[in-house]
Amino acid sequence: MDEAKLNTLKTWIEEAKRIVFFGGAGVSTESGIPDFRSVDGLYHQQFREPPEAIISHSYYVKHPNTFFEFYRTRMLYPAAEPNITHEKLAAWEREGKLLAVVTQNIDGLHQRAGSKNVYELHGSVHRNICQKCARRYDLEQLMEMEHVPRCPACGGRVKPDVVLYEEALDGYTVQGALDAIRMADLLIVAGTSLVVYPAAAFLNEYPGNRLVLINKTETARDGMANLVLHEKLGDVFSRLP
Repeated sequence: MDEAKLNTLKTWIEEAKRIVFFGGAGVSTESGIPDFRSVDGLYHQQFREPPEAIISHSYYVKHPNTFFEFYRTRMLYPAAEPNITHEKLAAWEREGKLLAVVTQNIDGLHQRAGSKNVYELHGSVHRNICQKCARRYDLEQLMEMEHVPRCPACGGRVKPDVVLYEEALDGYTVQGALDAIRMADLLIVAGTSLVVYPAAAFLNEYPGNRLVLINKTETARDGMANLVLHEKLGDVFSRLP
């Protein structure tokens, strides 16, 4: 690891008063949840149909059986536990240094670690809503339902509150995330390839000069960062104050 870069990051964290963390799938890989685009990621596995097609809104509507088979076996990891990155971020929030977490993940591990101000751009597997009567169910309740989950109260289909392909991001969540990024004095972007839009464009809203990118591989946005570390997140966060 580049010790000079790590020391710079430590200094910036110690000096910061309004850290915002923007994370992607790489944040949770060390908790045993596969990412999407790496060599071992979900999009490189072999399925009857492309994962991008299966987790689209139109596919969910037309082929609910296949959708939920994929969703239950490939996107739900109820036994996963927060890792050092989640725990460090929660500690910064308790200390009053971290303003918000903006995440593309749907696993809820930031909240499990203790983070309170979390903007889940793509929703959460822990929220599930009946499309007929709007009753809400948690993940444990969903797992107890039939293969295609139905509301016990009215029989309506229960849809995970996750943003599928072809669906728009929640406006309130987007606005909160953008407001936080605009207020940040240190923006740490980690575990994301920055190819999913509109989320990747959120970096453009950061007005400061302490933009940090931490990812195992290069991203398309490395050139706009003030500090870049191509490292595993656990290796970096285990050494931060």
